[in-house]
Amino acid sequence: MKKRNNTWIVYLSTFPPRECGIATFTRDLVNAFDELFSPREKSKVVALDYNESTKLKYPKSVIMQICQTEKDDYVKIAQKLNNLPQVKLIFIQHEFGIHGGKNGSNLLYFLQEIKKPVIITLHTVVPPANQFYEGYKDVMRIIDDYVRLIVVMTETSKKILINNYFIHPDKIRVIPHGIHASQYQTVLKAKTALKLNDQIVISTFGLLSGGKGIEYAIEAMPEIVKKFPSAVYHVFGVTHPVILKKEGEIYRNKLIEKVSKLGLDKNVTFHNKYSSTAEILQFLRATDIYLSLSLDPDQAVSGTFSYALGSGRPVISTAFAQAKEDITDEIGRLVEFRNPKAIAEAVINLLKDKNLRIEMGKLAYFRTRRMTWQNVALSYMREFISIIPEFRIQEKNLPKVKLNQFIRLTDNWGMFQFAKLTEPDPESGYTLDDNARALIAVTEYYKKYGGKISLKLAEIYLEFINHAFNHPGYNNYINHDKSFNMEHNLMEDLNDAYARGIYSLAVVVASVHMPLALRNKAARIFKEKFDLKKSAHAPRSVAFYIKAASAWLNYEDNKKYKEVLVRYCGELIRLYKKNNRPDWQWFEDTLSYSNGIMPEALFLAYKLTGNQRYFNIAKTTLDFLISNSFDGDICVPVGQKGWFKRGEKKTIFDQQPEEVTALVLALKAAYETTGDEKYKQLMCNAFNWFLGNNVLGQVVYDHISGGCYDGVGEKEINLNQGAESTISYLIARLAID
Repeated sequence: MKKRNNTWIVYLSTFPPRECGIATFTRDLVNAFDELFSPREKSKVVALDYNESTKLKYPKSVIMQICQTEKDDYVKIAQKLNNLPQVKLIFIQHEFGIHGGKNGSNLLYFLQEIKKPVIITLHTVVPPANQFYEGYKDVMRIIDDYVRLIVVMTETSKKILINNYFIHPDKIRVIPHGIHASQYQTVLKAKTALKLNDQIVISTFGLLSGGKGIEYAIEAMPEIVKKFPSAVYHVFGVTHPVILKKEGEIYRNKLIEKVSKLGLDKNVTFHNKYSSTAEILQFLRATDIYLSLSLDPDQAVSGTFSYALGSGRPVISTAFAQAKEDITDEIGRLVEFRNPKAIAEAVINLLKDKNLRIEMGKLAYFRTRRMTWQNVALSYMREFISIIPEFRIQEKNLPKVKLNQFIRLTDNWGMFQFAKLTEPDPESGYTLDDNARALIAVTEYYKKYGGKISLKLAEIYLEFINHAFNHPGYNNYINHDKSFNMEHNLMEDLNDAYARGIYSLAVVVASVHMPLALRNKAARIFKEKFDLKKSAHAPRSVAFYIKAASAWLNYEDNKKYKEVLVRYCGELIRLYKKNNRPDWQWFEDTLSYSNGIMPEALFLAYKLTGNQRYFNIAKTTLDFLISNSFDGDICVPVGQKGWFKRGEKKTIFDQQPEEVTALVLALKAAYETTGDEKYKQLMCNAFNWFLGNNVLGQVVYDHISGGCYDGVGEKEINLNQGAESTISYLIARLAID
């Protein structure tokens, strides 16, 4: 991989500890960028201060400060940035109120001086009906002259820019407000943690100001409390610093007075503190209904509104711009502005139906996964690359290896087959396939990291395989009560599962890092169950037997296993000769699932035998697979909804992690065999499918649970984190190291 110097993306924005929604937005986006791309692309910040007397203690990422009321500061900072060669891009977070001058015009002095490319995100887009429109329009039209791209967060904002500000549509991108990735949690569990089990929790978050509509929610509470006496409205947030400076606590005191007058002291609670993100998310998860009651129909976006939906909670909102786009009857309700009666009616109707609230919350959670900060950062990076192509020459940072989801899916007998989101589904039972995969993964994990937990997991999976193999015939499906699911076992061809089980045993035996007792147990089962005389014709089964023999031969030089390896390689060659055509260099007439395992097996066999024939067919078939697994740099594996039959069109969806992992392993084998950097780069591109290098541009790996989503569909990610997907990711992640 070509090395290059670190480059900087410089944010011009407010930044914590300044208390401001845009400051929080910028911090969260910077954190997501750093997680994915630092130190190759470093995020640096030029912070906007209220005035020269502001003395905030910024983190090291803040390299300069601008007093927003001083136009000379904007000029001086632009000149300094021009002289820093590592600065490649200026990324401005814009809202008219955070820049000094009439209608925020001080920013124009910066834009007129800066020589670096500029992208701007507009957090406010004012329509013509707004009293400030004409002044804002004049400033915005000049901003348009100096920036390369304009990002907004809603389609409504984009339409206003096109129709009313006359900005060319090709210059505008829509990227949603980010939300924090979190595992779905039931309200009951979250309430228990906060000791709120006796309450129906209604909440509103954000810096307090007169535009939040909180007084109308308070006026709605008497009617709500009549029906639901345990309902409590929690109002989170300090008074907005600008409001506090101008008016003090006048607004808050009016709200408190209203609560007292209505006799709601036990049903309305004010949390007058600047809450951390963790505190906000914790309380949102304990919320039954979230209220977002902005009084400004022109408000483009609300971060707390997004956070509530992202936490999987139904939202009742006034019809401001973002809410009109995001709220449907399936996930919330829209109500009229300044209408306590409508608010009360909407809240009461949802409180009457607990199951409806739960389903609405879950659907809100599903719909917002594209908005996680990682996905938002990836969306921005794609736009940055369009301006600065050298950003493309990079690899994403590898996520930290975690076994959390492995542990969650595993009981004391084996790994469950399926999950509902992150929670295991015991009724789905277990499979030999998954437990063999799991044994391979934790064996490799133990080799790299050691640890009692991974060793305990290996013992569980090995004993499961022993149990499955000690029942007559081939068995893959086992019920939760440990009985064999003969209906499924008799319906399917289980040769692949059996062969994978054999291979997993050989992996343990060949791993010198594993305890001797465990290796000896695996060796005993392997010798008993690997029939050296058995023939196999299914190409994946054949490939697993080749890999098993290869692993054993790395453990000991054994003539019998060399003969087995050669025999099975001959079978793959026979299949290749039978099916290949000038335009179809493959072992079957279909590219289906786990395709990479066949060329990988032949590469491994070549390394042991030096047989050039194995190498030639491995390379030819892998190159064919590559040509049908990538669209440029983007990994587009064969979809499992219909595969890719010779002479027909390739199915794109449903893309699954197992197919990607098989491709990663094949590319790794090719790179280690040939030394060709092309295969290494393709291996990285394929692995990055998990990190957003896919047709949806969304992360498939869950960095919180350590699990992996079950697949990439046409419009959305399958958010369940079952065994096959989670194991496949870990195997690929360990391989890419």
